[in-house]
Amino acid sequence: MSIHISDFGTLDGEVIKEYALKNANGVEVKITNYGATVTTIKVPDSKGNIENIACGFDTLDGYFAKDYVENAPYFGGTVGRYCSQIKDAKFTLNGKEYQLAGNCGPNNLHGGAVGFDKKIWSAETIENSNGSSVKFNLKSKDLEEGFPGNVDVVVTFTLTENNELNIDYVATPDEDTPLSLTNHTYFNLNAFNSNVECHEAQVNASKRLMLDDTGAATGDVVNVEGAADDMQQSKKIGDAHKEMGDGFENFYVLDNEKLDFVEAAKITCPDSGRSLTVSTSEPVMLLYTGKYTSDAIKRENGEQYGKYRGFCCETHRYPNGPNIESSPKSITKAGETFKSRTQFKFNW
Repeated sequence: MSIHISDFGTLDGEVIKEYALKNANGVEVKITNYGATVTTIKVPDSKGNIENIACGFDTLDGYFAKDYVENAPYFGGTVGRYCSQIKDAKFTLNGKEYQLAGNCGPNNLHGGAVGFDKKIWSAETIENSNGSSVKFNLKSKDLEEGFPGNVDVVVTFTLTENNELNIDYVATPDEDTPLSLTNHTYFNLNAFNSNVECHEAQVNASKRLMLDDTGAATGDVVNVEGAADDMQQSKKIGDAHKEMGDGFENFYVLDNEKLDFVEAAKITCPDSGRSLTVSTSEPVMLLYTGKYTSDAIKRENGEQYGKYRGFCCETHRYPNGPNIESSPKSITKAGETFKSRTQFKFNW
């Protein structure tokens, strides 16, 4: 195992760093302390070719380019305080209404105008028998982006010799506050040699959340068994797209009320031989196939991104959870600790 630290750019007079974790099998994960953002994931294919499988950029400037900022796909970012959409950009907690930024039509998206993905985090590296880690720390202040309470946030990325990328989230607020953290990495297991419609996906869930016409979850849960978006048996993403008449933006409800660590999904690419297994302690996984991603976005080396060229497996609490009475653990109480783990395991 090894960790390499390099300069990634400068923001507000501060040098931004990139941390490269690498194991003996050729797997390499690069993360920057701007937004605790995954920028690159290199994984061998079945023939031993090591290629990048994650949407991102090689310099900080890429995250401020016009095409990227206008499309706002959140490549690789750590999202918080509350990921996905909060209806009408407001919620009521302990009898008080809190107003948030309406940065997605009338709704609040991914923590607001300046969410965790746009913050500079402090970082430290750790090497031990379990692998190489980088631990990011952030202090989110009371009423930042409209959310109550000060919150200490720690997100630790660990790459193991078993080709697992473990992401551990710990957050402690001093007031009751909504918390739902996720990682927004877009994967293409064919190293962007094609779009992801050639991939095959299995999602271990028989239900999904209903969304209203603004994209906010209503709290209603529907059964998908036998429907076009039933992915309990592995199905080619392109075939599902045709059946659905659209790309995926499905919030699958996992059978995980106790928030145990469970396998949520497995995505495979027959062309490259790569596979990704997603496990999580969260109740929901969003399968998103980048249907809104702009085709104008490319990595500095010309690596082409865009519609259907990357998929996300975002694990988190219920979207719009603060406004849904039945939403499990959308509010972390003062003095309690929010804890969550998601694992991306690579095979080839």
